[in-house]
Amino acid sequence: MEPSLPISWNSKKRKDNPSKNAKRLKTEDGDWLFEPVRVPRPPRISVLLSHLQQPLTLDGLTELLHFAALGKTCGIKQPSWCRLHHQRRVTGVNVVVLEGLIQSHFYKHYLTLQHLRANYTTRVSFSPSSSGIASGIFSSEVPGSESSPDSQREQEGRHLQKALKWHPVISKFGTEVRGLTAYVLTQEEMIKKQFPVKGMPGCEGFLCTDSDDFVTDNSPLYGLDCEMCLTEKGHELTRVSLVDSSGRCVLDELVKPQNRIINYLTRFSGITSAMLRPVTTTLREVQTKMRMLLPRDAVLVGHSLNNDLRALQLIHPHVIDTSLLYRKEFGQRFKLKVLAETVLKRQIQTEEKKGHNPIEDAVAALELAQYFIKTGPGQVVEHHLEELWGGCLAITEPAVCESPPTHSNRFADVLQDRGCSVGFIGKRADITLSLSNQQWHSSDKEVLASFRRKKKCPYFSVLQFSSFSDHLKNSFPHQEHHYQKVCAHLREMCVVFAGPFPAGFSEKEVRRLFRYCGPVRRIKMLNAAVRIHAEIEFELLEGAMLALKTLNGLHVHGQYIKVQRPVNESMLDLDLTLDALMADPLNISHLYAVKLKTNQAKHIHFSGKANGHTLDSKYSDLTAMKMADGLHPDKVNGSKIDSCYTELSTTVGETDLTAAKHLHATSSGLSEEKLRERFGHFGTVESIFLPAKPFGKRARHAYIKFESTESVHTALSSSEELRDEKYLICPSLTPPHLHSWVAMTTPISTAYSVVGTAIEEGWSLTLTSPQDQETELVMRKLDRWLGKLFRSLPDGTLSVVVLPGLMSAHGHLPGLCFMEVKRGSS
Repeated sequence: MEPSLPISWNSKKRKDNPSKNAKRLKTEDGDWLFEPVRVPRPPRISVLLSHLQQPLTLDGLTELLHFAALGKTCGIKQPSWCRLHHQRRVTGVNVVVLEGLIQSHFYKHYLTLQHLRANYTTRVSFSPSSSGIASGIFSSEVPGSESSPDSQREQEGRHLQKALKWHPVISKFGTEVRGLTAYVLTQEEMIKKQFPVKGMPGCEGFLCTDSDDFVTDNSPLYGLDCEMCLTEKGHELTRVSLVDSSGRCVLDELVKPQNRIINYLTRFSGITSAMLRPVTTTLREVQTKMRMLLPRDAVLVGHSLNNDLRALQLIHPHVIDTSLLYRKEFGQRFKLKVLAETVLKRQIQTEEKKGHNPIEDAVAALELAQYFIKTGPGQVVEHHLEELWGGCLAITEPAVCESPPTHSNRFADVLQDRGCSVGFIGKRADITLSLSNQQWHSSDKEVLASFRRKKKCPYFSVLQFSSFSDHLKNSFPHQEHHYQKVCAHLREMCVVFAGPFPAGFSEKEVRRLFRYCGPVRRIKMLNAAVRIHAEIEFELLEGAMLALKTLNGLHVHGQYIKVQRPVNESMLDLDLTLDALMADPLNISHLYAVKLKTNQAKHIHFSGKANGHTLDSKYSDLTAMKMADGLHPDKVNGSKIDSCYTELSTTVGETDLTAAKHLHATSSGLSEEKLRERFGHFGTVESIFLPAKPFGKRARHAYIKFESTESVHTALSSSEELRDEKYLICPSLTPPHLHSWVAMTTPISTAYSVVGTAIEEGWSLTLTSPQDQETELVMRKLDRWLGKLFRSLPDGTLSVVVLPGLMSAHGHLPGLCFMEVKRGSS
């Protein structure tokens, strides 16, 4: 813990250093005063206890983002539902939206999503919104002065002009119309882009054209395109096409490769073995023709022209490469097909054609260069900014807010007005953000790569990952059915089977017997030919755990009760899931506690394991209670039942009913004062959560949060002592933001009839189907990308990951919101 006040002391000797992080001051008396240097506290976020189990809305999220990005210096107040401590030390804000994901998906794939569950210490349910999250964030209004539509348009125009100068085309070529010589590559650029250059390694034996030392703006342009096949020595030329400045073809030759062909690459080249069989033209002959056709001041134009010239083994010093004219950020290049379709409004390289047509490609490259030269880079970018670039992120330095917003109170406008860099990266979206601050990509991999390539992260950024949403649409056409299966799997984790019960044992008696372990949601009686069993579904995982731990082997009037988990493939990883939940940052400092009355504790049998799973494996000193030998019909787990219950009726139904009433009657309510007094002996109790109950009823279970995990260890190791004091405890498994483990699967009253039917009808909840296996792979990849993204964020960045949830015909399925301020490795 950091000291709340400076600590100082006097010392006559200087040889000892009281603190390596202390500054030394000399007093007027000559004594030395050591005062620890305060280490700045990093920013952190915490959710108010009163709002912890309330779903977060999009408005609530934007309230946090406003404060995190702008702070009190801009007049923004703390959010009403949480506290962001030390906001001034927040260095940036990053929001990731995982389209198509709901809260149930996270817990269904809990073991797979290691990064999300381990690195984010704040987690709240998220209420789905009818509008897009990215659009809602950027268009949200920051408290401030209103602005007219005209002033908003002027503001957007200023932002666009400011951003254009950072555009890769504008930053390279400027905005003015210039002659073709402005776009001819220099020798240094040619070497960097791996063009064949005279005297460079790898260009030995290449033929040089007869070219002048320089060209002018009136020099002729020639379009060039080549097709290659794969031979034993690599890629070799099979066809070359050359067109003049009017687009007329002046050369179109098939070429016989020197080495044996391995792959004709017909899909791309259009070349087949039948086409080359009669061909005798050699590479040297084509080089000679090229040398004769090209004027001395000719400028060759092509798309990724370096590959064509290397295939030709030809050196020409004056070239224009259209892939470098219409340039993207970080060296990325457009495909010729995309440029032709967008700029020239022409379809080339269509699927119905067998391979590329090099004449068609050469003409397209030529016309793209002519258009760029004639129109000028400024107009090219302005005309095709949305279609081609989707907006290149404008990087500007974040500035400190000094005055309230003056032009617009839209969040995106306020940020940019402050000089804070803003960006959106994802699929094409209808967001209220200037196009210069958007980047549109078709895959999550491109979204991540685009963000990580940036030399400096935007101060405020929103990334949209859509891979899981696309996977659901492709693999599960009936998504509602898939969601129901996910929910059914989660609810099955809270189910135990118990029995056999004597004939006549009713559902009401089973509920009385089991509900002291935790709230019981549903009981289904299973009547076999001879014996009766029951399926009990708890609201909480802890209830199922305590039932397995305490009621398995319960002996009432000669009848042993066996309690066990469902045995099917979907439960194979349950032990691992329980261990991971215990170690979850949200649960690791929490305990689940149940209070019993007079003789309840001594009637309960404790087992170190439930269905083979060591419940308290992390706490090796936990004492396991053993059932006493010599069971008797009037004993429960080796302990005598109270005398008032020893004279039970001999009828089975009445006996079991009385036993159930006994267990029910001995349960007791809990109070925060008693819990603090008792569990405070193990360490400082930070908070206690008692579930809300109807008026006049007291809670039977509670969650106790300690300041340190050591306190939890100590309490668990004293479980036998606590049992003697009528307390049953186990590690916490339910995240604090959920008042019920299965609440996320039943957002509306009608959902249970839909999802509950899934369990009763025995839907397959295994991961054996190809679709589910693919889903697991998608989740694993998604989590890996989120981990890479988080590691690339600067220290002090508020990272928010949103699972948007789903608005379906059956009701709203809640999402989930993760929040964490990234800290340094120290």
